Amino acid sequence: MYAVIESGGKQHRVEPGEVLKLEKLDASAGDTIDFEKVMMIGEGSDVKIGAPYVKGGKVTAEVVRHGRGDKITVIKMKRRKHYRRQAGHRQWFTEVMIKEISGG
Repeated sequence: MYAVIESGGKQHRVEPGEVLKLEKLDASAGDTIDFEKVMMIGEGSDVKIGAPYVKGGKVTAEVVRHGRGDKITVIKMKRRKHYRRQAGHRQWFTEVMIKEISGG
C-alpha cells in the first residue's frame, strides 16, 4: 500500500515503514502526526485519486528527529562591476517514519 501526501508545498510518495525528510514541522521527536492532505491512495490495481484530496484519507507518522541539511553556497556576481556576494545556507528538516495509511 502506498499514498501520495502533500507537506511543505511538496508531494511525497510514501509507504508504511519508510523514513523520509520533510520541511521542518512543529512537533517534538517521538510525537505522532497525521497528514490529512492525501492526494492518492493505492494498493495493487485499486487506486483512489482525490480531487484534490481523498476524502477520509489519512497517513499517520512518527517524528524521528530534527536536523539541518548539507550546506549549499549561494553566490551573486555581476561581471566587470566589482560586485560579488557569497553566503551559505543549511535547510532545517524533520525526519518522519510512516506508520499507517488509511482511508478512502
